[in-house]
Amino acid sequence: MQIKLTNGFFLVKKSLLKCLMKTLVLLSFTVVFGFTSNPMLSQNTEITIATDQTMTIEALLELIRKQSDYTFIYQSHIFEDLAPIQLKKGVVKITTLLKQYLPKHLYKVSELEDHHIVITRKALKSKRQGKIEVKGIITDEKQVPITGVHILVLGTSHGVVSNFDGGYEIQAKPKDTLVFTIMGYETQNIAINNRTLINVQLKEAITALDAVTINAGYYSVSEKERTGNISRVVAKDIELQPVVNPLQALQGRMAGVEVNQVNSMPGANPVIRIRGRNSLRDDGNLPLYVVDGVPINAAAVDAFGLYAISGVDPLSNLNPANIESIEVLKDADATAIYGSRGANGVVLITTKKGKAGKASLNLSAYSGIGRISKKLDMLHTADYLEMRQEAFTNENRTPRASNAPDLLLWDQDRYTDWQETLLGETAFISDVQKALSGGSESTSFLFGLGHHTESLVFPGDFGYKKFTGNFNLNHYSVDNRFRFTMSSSYGIDTNESFNSNQFIENAITLAPNAPALYLEDGSLNWEDSSWSNPMADLLKTQKIRTENLVVNAVLQYELLDKFWAKLNMGYTSYHSDALAKDPISSKDPNFEQENNAQRDTAKRESYILEPQLNYSFVFGKNELEALAGVTFQRSNSNRILISGQGFVDERMMDNFATAERQSFLIQDDREYAYNAIFGRLAYNWNKSLFLNFTGRRDGSSRFGSGRKFGNFGAVGAAWVFSNMTFIKESLPVLSFGKLRGSYGTSGNDQISDYGYYDTYQSTNGINGLYPTQLANPNYSWEVNKKLELAGEFIFFKDRLMLSASWYRNRSSNQLVGYSLPALTGFTSIQANLPATVENRGWELQLMSSNIQGTNFNWKTNLTLTFPKNELLEFENLEESSYANRYRVGHSLNSALLYHNLGVDSETGLFVMDDVNEDERFDYKDRTIIQDMGRQYFGGLNNTISYKGFSLDFFFQFVKQKGRNHLSLFATPGRNELNQATLVMNRWQEEGDMSHIQKFSVSSTSNRTYNRAALSDMSVTDASFIRLRTLSLSYQLPSTVLGLSGLKSVRLYLHGQNLLTFTNYKGLDPESAPLGSLRNLPPLRTVTAGVQLTF
Repeated sequence: MQIKLTNGFFLVKKSLLKCLMKTLVLLSFTVVFGFTSNPMLSQNTEITIATDQTMTIEALLELIRKQSDYTFIYQSHIFEDLAPIQLKKGVVKITTLLKQYLPKHLYKVSELEDHHIVITRKALKSKRQGKIEVKGIITDEKQVPITGVHILVLGTSHGVVSNFDGGYEIQAKPKDTLVFTIMGYETQNIAINNRTLINVQLKEAITALDAVTINAGYYSVSEKERTGNISRVVAKDIELQPVVNPLQALQGRMAGVEVNQVNSMPGANPVIRIRGRNSLRDDGNLPLYVVDGVPINAAAVDAFGLYAISGVDPLSNLNPANIESIEVLKDADATAIYGSRGANGVVLITTKKGKAGKASLNLSAYSGIGRISKKLDMLHTADYLEMRQEAFTNENRTPRASNAPDLLLWDQDRYTDWQETLLGETAFISDVQKALSGGSESTSFLFGLGHHTESLVFPGDFGYKKFTGNFNLNHYSVDNRFRFTMSSSYGIDTNESFNSNQFIENAITLAPNAPALYLEDGSLNWEDSSWSNPMADLLKTQKIRTENLVVNAVLQYELLDKFWAKLNMGYTSYHSDALAKDPISSKDPNFEQENNAQRDTAKRESYILEPQLNYSFVFGKNELEALAGVTFQRSNSNRILISGQGFVDERMMDNFATAERQSFLIQDDREYAYNAIFGRLAYNWNKSLFLNFTGRRDGSSRFGSGRKFGNFGAVGAAWVFSNMTFIKESLPVLSFGKLRGSYGTSGNDQISDYGYYDTYQSTNGINGLYPTQLANPNYSWEVNKKLELAGEFIFFKDRLMLSASWYRNRSSNQLVGYSLPALTGFTSIQANLPATVENRGWELQLMSSNIQGTNFNWKTNLTLTFPKNELLEFENLEESSYANRYRVGHSLNSALLYHNLGVDSETGLFVMDDVNEDERFDYKDRTIIQDMGRQYFGGLNNTISYKGFSLDFFFQFVKQKGRNHLSLFATPGRNELNQATLVMNRWQEEGDMSHIQKFSVSSTSNRTYNRAALSDMSVTDASFIRLRTLSLSYQLPSTVLGLSGLKSVRLYLHGQNLLTFTNYKGLDPESAPLGSLRNLPPLRTVTAGVQLTF
């Protein structure tokens, strides 16, 4: 018999070791076994599980030894029949682990002096008379087998543990009850009732704060100990949404995070704002994206500046099905360790990792359809012609063929619903994902492939295709001192479309009696050059192909006990190739034309190297963790935009060598260097008081000599007051309570490269250079100061959770282009402006477990944000070029508007208030200020499950203002453009009282209407409540699967944007603040799919 010791200082000569072993064995049988369990084992001693992992009981005991003062003594064979156990990342009490994995009915745990713990196996008495054999398979809610579940016959010490496949066999009486327990899942009691086959599905516990670990970027922290503000969305929430871009899955699900998909073209760039707009520059408000520890350039790739999707999002190549979680870091404590890169928040994307165990193959596929959910009520032919004729009559003018072909040349009885004709196609969506994972206890892997396609709602053969591949490898040495992790994600997407911006507007405003699109021979109908055929836009094709590679490797080694060295390495590569064609076939043959094209190629590469040291230790009730690291990052980018004219044959327009003339419009090469040193010091006392200090010194190549470096840092604190005895006794309904706060600074260097240099550009035709930018080596970092106070509360034994946060961010020393007088020859110069922007507000989150039953469960999650943006100060604003855009004391999202006095009852024209009575209308008269930002927003999610069925429905709600018809449409009656039906309530004769001015073709009426489009009358309520997602799924029971080889089968039906409740009259309220008809609104989609696990 051999006794195992888990303490390294016993490594002496072999003979001495054998002697010690024999002595200890003798002591075990003569003295130790007579002891009772000693209560000396601390109830509060904890260890940290660094990652989700599978290990043996012996490895667990070794892990406990390394992180505590305890030494374990046991016989080597007593764990042989136990399957490996699954541990979840987090902080766990040692007593919890020992009770969970060394249950009393199987083992006896006794403590000697000096923290020596003896473990022995109990002798089980077997009385098989009257017993039956019960067996089955234990799985989680996704039908994945669970290893290490303890099955105990209620009221006895008889029990077993599930094996690697989740299977178990146990002897019990027909009327007994079995108890199934494992940490992280809810315990289930199941009566046998004469059954011999009982398959069990365990449900995850809704909260276990000590085991829930949040990714904070450079470190991980338990939910209980978190001092910063970090919001999280996990894979199961992302999987409910058939989205192309993973950021779309965040809409409405995080407090303080705005995600606005203003254009629903596949691959389009969403607008994300974390706690508002901090910078006067639109491109100065981008958050930092980090994928598996590798920073990603958040700026969209702008192909041509005309591309239908207004730039390609750099995250569109990522596969949402491969994402494990998305964390958003918001306050100073959470973001300060990222320094200047985290000024506008940080989005951490963690991809899925391999799991130890037998190889598992997951297949998922869905397909569906999408259509535009709303059409505008536009004038039919009779009303339209009445409007046009009245516009001429009101000005005593006679229509001519040149200015009124709709009245004189086109069929007066013709009617076409152009919205249905041009925007009424059905988009088809399909998606297939494959993932293979498995491995041993020390090495695990995951390999996945994905393919996604979407067609468009426009006529023609256009669409979006995406192919993705991902690989992950995790390796741990036997002693767990060396760790290696590698992740890679690769994506290729191809978007074949056209410049749809004008096309969408045409589909809405085209005259209802406009001519037929095609002639009898199938060629485009130009109707004697009297109109622009919208189908010509479909021939002006644009194709963009992008490739994106993200690779990350992490090496870790434990130099000394709890002293780790870590090296994080990352590489990203992004390539795009866009081709836009303007062929002769898309142009009116009555005019001289030629074949033209543009090609836009761009490339981005970045490298990052971050060596780090991490040390943690415990002394008494105190715990301290220190982190220090260095960042070396380099980014290179280049872009070439070339134009070709006079192609001989439009079939050869891919080859620019066949163009008669070529010109380079853009040749741009840039390099960006970023270095930093950073550190973190975290302290906690008795798991009740937590302090977190972070600091960073950043260096950026975007600043001149003497200005390149900036120092930033933060402090965060939290107090778990619910640990106090007084609170426990006086507030028994309170399960957990924490107060926290943070303050810190971060910088911002989101400006163009080389802004501090004089720059030049080559002249066309003649060899020479001309200046394009003035140097300014004196500008420096934009600074963001962040303050937050918050409280987190859990009531009724984890049934109700409430968190509330108040924040205030102040961004000063604004980096903008400062306007220069025209005589300097330059429009602006890069500089710091003495302006301060403040974002403040409240964030609330409420989570409840409304019903918890054996078969029926209902959970609710509510997020709510009340943001406020304000320009606090701007020295000499009135003398700057920003005077017509901003006002001190108001939001950066404000619209400066004229005061509309209504329609003059005599003239029938809009009248504006000439505030300064100078008989001119300019920005000085635009005294009405309307905040076009969101006043509050949030989301309400409900999950209802009954046995194998699950119903999820998520409502997003937004309170905001938007632009109405005055901004969306041109002057009614002036041109051959259709209008919304509400214009028929116009002024017609003297004395009429109306909110719509008269129909007119005059330039005067056009001027008054354009002013009205910039008046307070053009703003309306654009609030909405949208059923963003609806998902119904069914998990087939394992008994149905039988011997099919399938571990799980899940069927589901998803709906997106099924309902929208709003009073807004435009196409879609989400893009209402923009006041445009050029964006494709969100599609109403329905998809059906299946997930299989082998």
